Amino acid sequence: MTSDERAVLDRAAGEPMLDQVTAWAAVNSGSRNLDGLASMAAIYADVFAALPGEVALKAPSPVEAMQADGSLKRVAHGRNLHVTVRREAPVQLLFTGHMDTVFGVDHPFQDVTWREKDRVLGGPGVADMKGGIAVMLAALKAVETSEAARNLGYEIVINSDEEVGSPGSAALLAEAARGKTAALTYEPAALPDGTLAGARPGSGNFSIFIQGRSAHAGRNPEDGRNAIVAAADLTLRLARAKGEGLSVNPARIDGGGPNNVVPDHAVLRVNMRPIGPEQQQRAQAALDEAVAAVAAEHDVQVHVHGGFARPPKPLDPKAEKLFALVKRCGADLGQDISWRATGGVCDGNNIAACGVPVVDTMGVRGGAIHSSDEYMIVESLAERAQLSALTILRLASGAPL
Repeated sequence: MTSDERAVLDRAAGEPMLDQVTAWAAVNSGSRNLDGLASMAAIYADVFAALPGEVALKAPSPVEAMQADGSLKRVAHGRNLHVTVRREAPVQLLFTGHMDTVFGVDHPFQDVTWREKDRVLGGPGVADMKGGIAVMLAALKAVETSEAARNLGYEIVINSDEEVGSPGSAALLAEAARGKTAALTYEPAALPDGTLAGARPGSGNFSIFIQGRSAHAGRNPEDGRNAIVAAADLTLRLARAKGEGLSVNPARIDGGGPNNVVPDHAVLRVNMRPIGPEQQQRAQAALDEAVAAVAAEHDVQVHVHGGFARPPKPLDPKAEKLFALVKRCGADLGQDISWRATGGVCDGNNIAACGVPVVDTMGVRGGAIHSSDEYMIVESLAERAQLSALTILRLASGAPL
């Protein structure tokens, strides 16, 4: 490593990341807690103002969700942090993270506590991903002290709705990804040992409304059209669509009423996860076929809301080169970096779909995310900040991808 790189790495490791994570995780920012998200957005806008760029809080795109009665209702989301630095620099990168967590204001998991003194910190979002945002900020602040920063331009998006699929921020992410050489996203490592997530499946969430016809369950049931039975039939048809490279999870049926009334409406919620574009096409075809068959056989109307908000993210040659660069940087730091396919999805899926290579698990080492046992390994703050800083420096210096 060069002396300039070593100086940057020292600065990255010296940032007050632990104090930041402890303070940030004490603020509840569940995806539906608009007040908490507003607080986090203001905090992040303040700390990211240390970078030499334009800082803005962008309103989300309009989002509708299907209710249990089949109606569509506007769902509010928080504002998204957007930072732009040196738009005209020759190397343009994208850095992304999310401020929301899965823990709402009424969730029992709210406190930050030591699991192992000075080594393992527990708390809501410490790994996923307030620790990652601290790592991102530390790396970028350190890189800004280097001469190489003059060649580097970048955008940062920290959104408020990643944990619910980024419906209000997808357009901002796609716009920010345009024309970028590469992207780094700060989800926690796939495994506590620091293993990165490689290929990811896509994910589609669908709410399917079945409109039947009510009737008396004893006097004239033949005049009714049972929406619950139709939803159950649709559930079984979709479940049978799963196969190699495609998982299907019917998750919930809403609807029905008194036992003596033929139910006239139901809503089926289902998630589909294809590993590649071919499997996504197969999933869509299976959904369309099942909907048409159920509508015809049960004499009901069926309306589908939703889609594949997370496209599949296979490892293409450009992504493999970016992973190889991160691995080389890790080796120079004494970190053994590897990666593996995972079943989870994130904003990295959307970035890759824009044609930009992305490593989307540059955040801290930890585990038990999305549970009350979530934790962060404290020493990984400095490790991952240095890994990011060195990767960014080498991208800014023209490392080929």
